[in-house]
Amino acid sequence: MSQSIVNSGSILRQIVIGQLQNVPENQLDIQPEGFRNTIRWNIGHMIFWMDRYSTFAFGSPSTIPAVYENLFNSGTKPADWKIAPPPKEELIQLLAAQLARFSELTPEMLDKHLQTPFEMGPFQFGTSGELFNFALMHEAIHLGVISSQIKLIS
Repeated sequence: MSQSIVNSGSILRQIVIGQLQNVPENQLDIQPEGFRNTIRWNIGHMIFWMDRYSTFAFGSPSTIPAVYENLFNSGTKPADWKIAPPPKEELIQLLAAQLARFSELTPEMLDKHLQTPFEMGPFQFGTSGELFNFALMHEAIHLGVISSQIKLIS
């Protein structure tokens, strides 16, 4: 079962990268009516949270610039940005680097019990695999948002 989670995550991330590659840079910051954020924000948010979940679940050090927390954490939005966001190429590179690290995950790593369960609202994750699986669900939700934004922008 662990390998299927990793495979699903790899496929999902490849789809995200493919979607981003097909969006022109000048469309990444268009905020369609009814949306709180942009395609660039959603991509950065996925990168930020995958990094955060990986740090918590696997003890891996953060591999993203510290400024990503101010730009892409939950509750942030482009309207509040005081600095220029990262370019598309940087986002693609970080997505690809995280994807490459998925292949390093082993069943033992995914079955490891967290020292402290990760709590999010009413949900609690007790193993690294549960948290990684939640990270993938989170990413899929944002991929759906991006797909909707692309349709509205086109």
